[in-house]
Amino acid sequence: MVLTNGYFDLLHVGHVRYLRAARALGDLLIVALNADSTARRAKDPRRPIVGEANRAEVLAALACVDCVVVFEEDTAERVVSLLRPDIYAKGGDYDEGTLPEAPVVQQYGGKVRLLPFEAGHSTTGIVETILERYVPRP
Repeated sequence: MVLTNGYFDLLHVGHVRYLRAARALGDLLIVALNADSTARRAKDPRRPIVGEANRAEVLAALACVDCVVVFEEDTAERVVSLLRPDIYAKGGDYDEGTLPEAPVVQQYGGKVRLLPFEAGHSTTGIVETILERYVPRP
């Protein structure tokens, strides 16, 4: 079992490639989705753009995703502790030494895998492009 987590706001090709790579690590991929409240606390009070129920439905529709769970905590430590995945996957923009979930995974003998980060694909980038193209500047 592979577990990953994130916000997955405005699902884009970088997300899809990442989720496919995570799924390739095992036989089952569970995505722990950050609740709307965690996005507001961690990113911006105006985020997420897409609500958690809709983000979960879109993620669950992907062939590479077997299950989606929504969590309210600021980190996925509790979800990791409860599910005890064989592999906990995160993007290469993270560092195993600073991942709060890594010690939990290591404690029960699981593995942390950092997947390649695809620069140039981000929700923030999409929002900035929309603003540049469609919002008049004073």
